Amino acid sequence: MDKTEVFERERPRLLRIAGRILRDGAEAEDIVQQAWLRLHATEAAIDNLPAWLTTVTTRLCLDRLRAEKPILVDDLEAPSRTADPADELALADTVGIALQVVLDRLTPAERVAFVLHDSFSIDFPTIAAILGSTPAAARKLASRARSKIRPQSQEHGRADWKVVDAFLAASRQGDFEQLVKLLAPDVLVVGDDAAIAEGTPSRIEGRTAVATMFNGAAKAALPVFIDGRAGAAWFHRGAPRVAFDFTVLDGVVSRIDFRADPAVLEHIIRREAGASRA
Repeated sequence: MDKTEVFERERPRLLRIAGRILRDGAEAEDIVQQAWLRLHATEAAIDNLPAWLTTVTTRLCLDRLRAEKPILVDDLEAPSRTADPADELALADTVGIALQVVLDRLTPAERVAFVLHDSFSIDFPTIAAILGSTPAAARKLASRARSKIRPQSQEHGRADWKVVDAFLAASRQGDFEQLVKLLAPDVLVVGDDAAIAEGTPSRIEGRTAVATMFNGAAKAALPVFIDGRAGAAWFHRGAPRVAFDFTVLDGVVSRIDFRADPAVLEHIIRREAGASRA
C-alpha cells in the first residue's frame, strides 16, 4: 500500500483527532492537509505510517494552538476526493464533543494529552514523545485536564449520586433494562494504564456493550467519593484497587473511567449509599 492509500485510510481518524483538539472542523481539515503536505515532502523512511501521521497531525495542532496568528496552508493540494458524508458526520461529532467538555479551559499540552489518551486511548509514552516530555508528565497533564473539565460536566441533570447509586444497584441486581436506561447511547468506558494492568478493559463504547459488561458485575464495588464526586471502587483487603469514576450528563452516565493510579486511590473516601457530599 503506497503513502496516498494509507493517508486516505487514516484521514477520518486524523480529522477526529485534529477536530477534538482544535474544536473547529475547518481548521481540522487544514491541519490534516498540512500533514499530507509533510508526508508528500518527506523522503525519510517511515516504519509506521499511521503513527507518523498521528504525531505530525498532533504537533501541527499544538503549533496552531500556540500560534498568535493562523498558520497559512500551502497551495499544494492534498489528494482529490469526493465529499464523504461519514467524514462530515465525524467532524460534526468532533465539534459537539469538544464544546461539551469546554476544552478552552485547558492549556495546549493538557488538551493534547487529554484528547489523545481519553478519546483515542493513545498510551502515555507515545503522548510524551509527541509533547517532548516524559510519560509521567503526560499522565499529569491528562489528570489535570480531567480535574478542570469534570466540575462543569457535573452540573447537568439529576444529582450525580442518584444516578451512580441507581446504576450500581441495577448492576448488582442484574437489571439489564435499567442499566440501559441509565446509560447515554454513546457512553464510553476507559481504563487508565494502572487499571488495565489490574485487568480492566482499556476501552468499551456504546450503551449495549457497557450494560452487558456491568450486568451483575458490580457486587464487589462499594460507594466512594473520588475528588469529592460520588463514584464507586473495588476494594481488596480493605484497600481500594480500582475506582469507577462516573461522568453524568443530563441524568445519564456518559462515561466511566477505571482509575487505579495510586495518586487517585490514596484520596478515595468511603461513603454511604445515597450520600451526596464528602
